[in-house]
Amino acid sequence: MEAVDLARASAAEIGRPEWVGEHLSAQVEGDRLVTHLFACLDPAYPGWQYAVTVVRASRAKYVTVNEAVMLPGPDALLAPEWLPWKERLRPGDLGVGDILPSAEDDERLMPGYAQVADGEVADEGTDRQMVWELGLGRARVLSEVGREAAAERWYHGPAGPASPIAAAAPAKCATCGFMTPLAGEFRQLFGVCANEYAPDDGKVVSMDHGCGAHSEVAPPAPHSEPLTPVVDEMGYDHIVFDDTTELELVTSDT
Repeated sequence: MEAVDLARASAAEIGRPEWVGEHLSAQVEGDRLVTHLFACLDPAYPGWQYAVTVVRASRAKYVTVNEAVMLPGPDALLAPEWLPWKERLRPGDLGVGDILPSAEDDERLMPGYAQVADGEVADEGTDRQMVWELGLGRARVLSEVGREAAAERWYHGPAGPASPIAAAAPAKCATCGFMTPLAGEFRQLFGVCANEYAPDDGKVVSMDHGCGAHSEVAPPAPHSEPLTPVVDEMGYDHIVFDDTTELELVTSDT
């Protein structure tokens, strides 16, 4: 009993005496070494416990406190497991002025084929485009893993065929004059919308995506018959002229 009272007094020194609840258990850690657990009533630490380890030295008459700490119980509220910043990063987190370096072993990238000086590239635009698509002149290019990840993300995202706007579209992007195909392996499946009035203007869309701003959408047919005006006469009995020939509306009593 003396050891429990000593442990409780030590637990009260961690926080406040009124936060030290009932004695929960005593765990034997070794020879003359026991840890006493008390319920923690601190509202900031629900489910936690005060753990006070007491010891009695060989041939000693009294026990002494070896350690007093707070430990989480089975129902304790804990912070989420710590993750490196790179694993916590989510799409859209990068802001103006932020720097996001790519790791040397980023599996989305692989080394470019070679370094090419500007003077070694022909002046023709076609040759320059071909050289760029091959990866010449860039230190790294997309790997197969990077291409597959991008294709999965784009195709199953809001610019893919399963989005609501694509389901309601009159035609697919593949037949739209505003569709600009991407280069390389993406060319057969993706392009960039170049219609300033479309919701995906300047964004990557799949060929089987679509919207109402398709270049070949026909305008609605005009009405074949003129509209007939409708006069609402509810609330009026009749129209009469008085002696001054001014129009007067006479309403019903109801």
